[in-house]
This record gives sequence, structure tokens and C-alpha cells, in this order.
Amino acid sequence: MKKCLLALCLLFPLALQAQVKFEDLSFDEKLGQTLVVFVDVDSAEQNRKAIEEGKIGGVLIQWGNYSLAQTKELVNKLQSWAAKSPHKIPLLISIDYEGGTVYTPITLGFEYLPTNMMLSATQDEEAVATVAFLAGLELRRAGVHINFSPVLDVNSNPHNPIIGVRSFGSDPANVTKMGLSLMNGFKAAGIVSVVKHFPGHGNTTVDSHYKVPVVHDKLDVLEKVHLAPFEQAIKHQVPGVMTGHIMYPALDMNNISTFSRPILHDLLREKMGFNGFVVTDSLDMKSTTFFCKIPDCALKSLDAGADMLLLGRYVKINNIFSRMKEQLIARKDNQRLEEAAKRIFDLKKELGLLDGTPQTPAPSDKAFRAALQNVSDKAVTLVRNRRNLLPFTPARADGQKPTVCAVFFAPSRFADQLPDFSKPFLQAGWNVRTYNAALTPRSKDSRRAAQCALGADLLVVTSLQWADKTNINQKNAINGLINENPNTVFISTMSPYDIAKYPEADTVLATYGLSRYALQSAAKIILGEIPPHGTLPVELKENN
Repeated sequence: MKKCLLALCLLFPLALQAQVKFEDLSFDEKLGQTLVVFVDVDSAEQNRKAIEEGKIGGVLIQWGNYSLAQTKELVNKLQSWAAKSPHKIPLLISIDYEGGTVYTPITLGFEYLPTNMMLSATQDEEAVATVAFLAGLELRRAGVHINFSPVLDVNSNPHNPIIGVRSFGSDPANVTKMGLSLMNGFKAAGIVSVVKHFPGHGNTTVDSHYKVPVVHDKLDVLEKVHLAPFEQAIKHQVPGVMTGHIMYPALDMNNISTFSRPILHDLLREKMGFNGFVVTDSLDMKSTTFFCKIPDCALKSLDAGADMLLLGRYVKINNIFSRMKEQLIARKDNQRLEEAAKRIFDLKKELGLLDGTPQTPAPSDKAFRAALQNVSDKAVTLVRNRRNLLPFTPARADGQKPTVCAVFFAPSRFADQLPDFSKPFLQAGWNVRTYNAALTPRSKDSRRAAQCALGADLLVVTSLQWADKTNINQKNAINGLINENPNTVFISTMSPYDIAKYPEADTVLATYGLSRYALQSAAKIILGEIPPHGTLPVELKENN
């Protein structure tokens, strides 16, 4: 039996003799193997011709408000186009299924995956691996091969504008432990994990989607803090590593990591011993296009040591392909292209894509939902309980049902998650009032929230802060509610760093994400049905 990647012999039928060899591929096909475009239901058609010509090796399916059935239909359509390519080589289907700020409950039809910070708050490696395993089975059912997860960035900077709850926390050892748990769960399900964003995005102060981050940490700090989780992932044979578009002067004075041979070859491959495939972060981000146009950025990445090039969304693939081909043909030596294309080809071969039909796992959605609720019950954290308000016991002498008012400051796309907060209260015989205020509230939101709270035995008010930036309108509205209602439970539903902005809140819970599962857990903790188990994965300081 031939050697199998990720123990996939347990998941796929024994492979038949391969019908195509790497040496059979044309120059165009080899270049195409390295290229990945972003697609969704609406944009897929524009890439059809290039896929049928073998000029695209993979796709990243993007967020959109469509069902799991539509996701499967999209993947099948893409693969039907690839089946018309010269050597009928299937596409690698990738996804950014990492939870948190990158993924929301209405997209692609998958369940809301807990944020990495929520997973970390459980401190339960087995529970985290179980979630990843069941999530991986759901991805495979949809035809997905690669998940760009886990994030191994150590969020050492509370003011980081882009990572936040995408990170497992601020402690390198904890990030490593929980990251390996997630990675192993995906591995057991037959999903290829790609850790990111090498060599670390946790100490940045700008968002690489819009500006070029520069991290001035010295080499010893980089090694002890930011590189440490990646080093352990490599030792545990992670298949893929994604680059970060970040300047690290201690490693390379002249290039962002994605364009840096000293980082991608000398450090990652030679020093750290990584022998898997290197994938770039999206090359249409401002932190790359500041330096070059997408075709030239792709070539710079390839030369630096990247194997899989994420071109971005709504790109003109024919123009990019032609520009890259023209420059590569002009070279005397295309060993780097050969090496990169061979890695991607071999990955497809080891996944069973070239010579067999991978098995589709049986449905596991019920087990997945149970695992998500279990993780949420273990993750929600009681940060403050100064007045011993929790668990809450209503002091009513009139025999009437107690009333809770819940005011959520949340984007409308989370609206379908919010009703689940009410379930434990209704089951316990409470009256429930709720109001979903705008993320950036106006005066009408404050009036309606105050009306909801009027006469309630308990007020629950939630905040949502994506990362470092504080929503002043939201903060003022929440402070007004807290000051007017002594029996208030404040819940931070995304970045826990915002808790430091509410020192007057006596009773505080952190959920690290806004999902129906986390909200039910929070409600059960308030009612005393379950004890709070979660542990803060970051250090909070007042007035961060």
C-alpha cells in the first residue's frame, strides 16, 4: 500500500494506478496548479474557461448567504469544469472556516464555528479536537479539501485591529496547545490544515488588508513568542503554512514575509524543517499591492518560496496568467515553478483526487451541534461577579413571573442567533423581552432599550467589538443602561478586550463570539443551571 497523507487510507478507497504523471503536464498546467482564485455562487462562471483550460489549480470558496446544498452544487460545478481540462485534474477546494470575525452564521450553510479564543477558553483539548473533527466531516461532505486554519498568531498586542478572537490568546504555550488540538481534529477528519499567518500577525497595529504592518520585535522575542507555535505545528507535520503580509526587519529588512526568501526558504524550510506546501495570504490585499500588481506579486511570492498563490477575488485570471507566463518563459531556470507545481500535484495525488473518488462521510450534523453546545458551556467565562449577582435569583413577593430584558447590540446578520438566549429563561418560567439594537446605536435605540429594561427584574446587555476599535455610540448606550439598572449582567460577545472599557459593570460574562450556542450557555450560567467554566485566554487591563 502506498504511503497516505493524514491517514487518509482510512477515509478513501485504495487508490488505482495514477492515469497522469506530473511530467505529462504542459507548462500552462504546471503554472495553473499553483494558482488559486476566490469564487462564490455569483462569480464562479467568470473562471469557467480558465478552469477548463487547466490554468487554475484550486479555488477558495467565499462567503455568501447561501445554503449548504448550494455550496455542494457550486463545488460539483467547479469540479465538472476541471474534468474538462487537458488532463482532467480536479481542483483543490479550500475554505476559510475559522470562526470569529472571518466567518458568520449565515454563510455557506455551515454551522457557526466557535472562535479560536472561545475554544481556548475551554482549556479542553479533547472537546476542541472533537469540534474540529466533526467540522471537518461536514467540510468533506461538501467537497472541501483544505481549511485555512488554525490561526497560530499569538495576540500579544491588545490593540491588534485584525486578529483578536481569531487567536487562541496571548500565551504562546496555550496557543500551541489549542492550535495542535484543532489541527489534529481536522487531520482525523481528512481535512488538510493550513496554519497562519507565518511568522505571526499577533503584534501588529494595522490591518494587512489595508496597510503594511511592521513588527519591530527582536529575534529572540520572535522565536520565543510568535514562531514557537509554528515550530511545534511543523514538528507535528502540519501539511500547509500560510504567509502573512508583514514586515519583520529582524528577519528581512527589505520584504514582507510573503516576498521574503530569507523567511520562507532560509527560516521556514531550512531552519525549521518544514516540508509541506506554502500558501500566500490573498495577493489582492493592500499590503501586497502597495509593492506590485497581482501578477508580479504572485511571481515575487513564488520566487520567495510559496507554492500556492491566492490571487484574490474578482481577479482577471487570463491577464494574470498571461503576464506570469510571459515572465516565466523569459527565464532560463523555472525550477521554482516546477517545485511548487509538483507539491500541489503530489498533494492532490495523496488526497486520492487523481486516481479515485473520495468517500463522502455520513451526516454528523447532530453530533456537531451537540459538540458546539458542549464547547460553549465550557467556554463562557465569568469575568466579574462583584455583587454576587450570579446565579441570579429574582426577589419577587407577588407570585408573578420574573422578567428579563435582553438588549443586544449586534449586526443584523446575527439576528437568527439571538432568540436562543431566551430559551433557558422561558423554560424556567420567566417573561422575556428582547431588543436587537444597531451595532452603532442611535437615540431611538437607547429609548427602546430603556423601555425594554423598565420594570424588569434583570437586565442583560451585550456588546460587540470586532477587535481594538471602540464603538463610542455603543459604549455610551451600554453605560447608560448599566448606570440606570443595578441588576445588570453585561456580556462581551466578541473581543473580550472591550470589557476593560466598562469598569462600572459589576457582573460580566465573556462569550468570545455571538452564536446561539454561546448565548444559551450564558443564559444557563445566569440562571445557575450550569457553573461558569471558562478561563480568559488574554490579560485584561483597565482602559486598554
